[in-house]
Amino acid sequence: MQQEPMTIAGAEALKKELTELKTVVRPRIVEAIAEARAHGDLKENAEYHAAKEQQAFAEGRIQEIEYKLGNAQIIDVTKLPKLGKVVFGTTVVLADLETDTEKTYRIVGHDEADIKRNLISINSPIARGLIGKSEGDIAVINAPAGAIEYEVLEVKYL
Repeated sequence: MQQEPMTIAGAEALKKELTELKTVVRPRIVEAIAEARAHGDLKENAEYHAAKEQQAFAEGRIQEIEYKLGNAQIIDVTKLPKLGKVVFGTTVVLADLETDTEKTYRIVGHDEADIKRNLISINSPIARGLIGKSEGDIAVINAPAGAIEYEVLEVKYL
């Protein structure tokens, strides 16, 4: 069983979702099923079938989250030695050498990735090209649009 890296924030978000599903969503669905059953014939009861479908989705998500948390290698980047190298969990300030613009990314686990919030997956081409680089290094990222050169300006262990 291979462990997936996950930040503390990612693990907390999954735990929060799991608690919500178990304490709020699951009881609400059980109540909806009971109410739909009270209406009689289940074969033609759309409310009943919709509630059962919601129940299946919620139970599937609960299992998925429990699996992910059980297989997570939770990494606290603030406790890592601050060697100035890009590793999982670090925030990296980059300079695009072609456009002379700055970009900031945080390298996170697959489930935490959200490019709109500048969170990139450890499995992404950018993260793979940055891992192991130090401040001042040039990273060449092979993107679908071609090679992009970034200079690592700063590595933050937040």
